Amino acid sequence: ADLVALVADGTIAGAGAKRALEEAFRTGNAIADIIERRGLRQVSDAGELGAVVDRVIAENVDAAERFRGGTESVIGFLVGQVMKASGGSANPKLAQELLRERLSG
Repeated sequence: ADLVALVADGTIAGAGAKRALEEAFRTGNAIADIIERRGLRQVSDAGELGAVVDRVIAENVDAAERFRGGTESVIGFLVGQVMKASGGSANPKLAQELLRERLSG
C-alpha cells in the first residue's frame, strides 16, 4: 500500500516502484529504505531538473532545432535523454514541460 501511495503522489515512478518491490520481496527490506538507498525518488524540483534539461538541449542541438521547426515527435527523444542524464530519476511529465517551455521561449 505504501508503494502505491508513493507512485500516486509522484514520489517514485512506475519503473522505480517495480525495482523497489522486487527488492522488497527478495530481501524483506522496507520499501522506504529501498527507495532512499537506491536513489529511486523522482526529481520533481523544477530548478534541479532545469539544469539537466538545459544540458540535454545543449548536447542535442539538432533535435532541439527539429522541435522548434515543428517536429513534435522529437520531444519524446529529448525526454528520454533527460531521463538518461538523470539516471532515471527525473519526473518525465515535468521534464517534458520544462523542455517545451525552454524550446518554445
